[in-house]
Amino acid sequence: MKQKNLWIAALALGITLSAHGQQSGGGISPTMLQQIKQSYQGTPTDKAIRNAITNNDINKLAVNGESKNNLDTYFSNKVESKGISNQRSSGRCWLFTGLNVFRAQAIAKYDMGDFQFSQNYSFFWDQLEKANLFLQGIIDTRLKPMDDKMVEWLFKNPIGDGGQFTGVSDILTKYGVVPAEVMVETNSSNSTGRMSNLIGLKLKEYGLQLRDLSTTKGTTVADLEKKKTEMLGTIYRMLVLNLGEPPTKFTWTRKDAKGNPVETKEYTPQSFFQEYIGDDLKNNYVMLMNDPSRDYYKLYEIDYDRHAYDGKNWTYVNLPIEDIKQMAIASIKDSTMMYFSCDVGKFFDRDRGILDVNFYDYGSLMGTTFGMDKKQRIQTFASGSSHAMTLMAVDLNKDGKPVKWMVENSWGAASGYQGHLIMTDEWFNEYMFRLVVETKYVPAKVMELFKQKPIRLPAWDPMFAEEK
Repeated sequence: MKQKNLWIAALALGITLSAHGQQSGGGISPTMLQQIKQSYQGTPTDKAIRNAITNNDINKLAVNGESKNNLDTYFSNKVESKGISNQRSSGRCWLFTGLNVFRAQAIAKYDMGDFQFSQNYSFFWDQLEKANLFLQGIIDTRLKPMDDKMVEWLFKNPIGDGGQFTGVSDILTKYGVVPAEVMVETNSSNSTGRMSNLIGLKLKEYGLQLRDLSTTKGTTVADLEKKKTEMLGTIYRMLVLNLGEPPTKFTWTRKDAKGNPVETKEYTPQSFFQEYIGDDLKNNYVMLMNDPSRDYYKLYEIDYDRHAYDGKNWTYVNLPIEDIKQMAIASIKDSTMMYFSCDVGKFFDRDRGILDVNFYDYGSLMGTTFGMDKKQRIQTFASGSSHAMTLMAVDLNKDGKPVKWMVENSWGAASGYQGHLIMTDEWFNEYMFRLVVETKYVPAKVMELFKQKPIRLPAWDPMFAEEK
């Protein structure tokens, strides 16, 4: 009898909780629906717009015809470069961008023609380092439950081909570089999806194994790291099968701009790095951000936002856009390209390679307004950095103010404007996020900010997705 009463009580409690879960207010009532429906009157104009939208691409209908006039491709200040790279179906924009900065410097220094560093070589080591970063992260969090936010984040992000500049500095400094013809692109480097999925699946399996092993009595961290090394052997083999095996030494002939041979030498990847880049990538470059949703003139660090476990988390100073522009202009005037990232998909005229906030007029088409500013778009996840390119030109008016900017992209020579994208200064204000600048172009007051103790943001901060 007592058990029966307990069952009835539990049932009653469940019914009560269920009832409370169904909200009586806040839904769309018949009266409210009638009011809502009045917004569409079915006028001839409404019908015409409806017919147009239901049968056409919204973007084509929203193009502002006036914005297509007077395209000016002249730039008052431009860094010269040769050749356009192509990341194809991969998320390696961060790597192509970084290597494009350094190849432009090498071309100018040695008067070469179209020269490329091997993106595949650097990508190979990036993937191995990211695999180790994940597995070591699993070891470090082994005592946390599976539903811990950090553990969840690790298993959701075991590996990927996206990244940012710290990947460039960490990977190139540790492993060196080689010319493109020494380790050529493969199908899996040009189209990374299949390989990435398989390696990610294997890493998740290994992650669970490490967690299970850690619960075995007597298992030490040293035991787990020994097991991790065995696991990385399998990952290495998978990478070799997909990308080829990285060279340890090679012979290469440098040619001048006319294609004539100049010098033939034997190199290691590290010696080639020293000769053709030869820069302290970790200390001679700083990262700047324009994020109006957070305090300016503060130093920030993103937890786990690095490509190697022994690398450096992405650390940056948040600055007003005008401060960043001055450093960018100084760098371009000194013939030095920069790593640049933005929300490239917004107001993008793909045919002409133009980024212009006035290119689409969605408001007129939809009969409403879209009024959020940059801060509000960030806060509501409507905008964030998505793609890295190489900032190489600015057009200044008679007062020295920027009118437009140009970047070298990595989508092939046939894309955009001869492989480049041109952005209005207004678009730059609204959708530019990150810039990497050599320290010699950075004012002393900004360099002082890098001495602050950084404010650490979590790995899952929505503003800091990988650039692809």
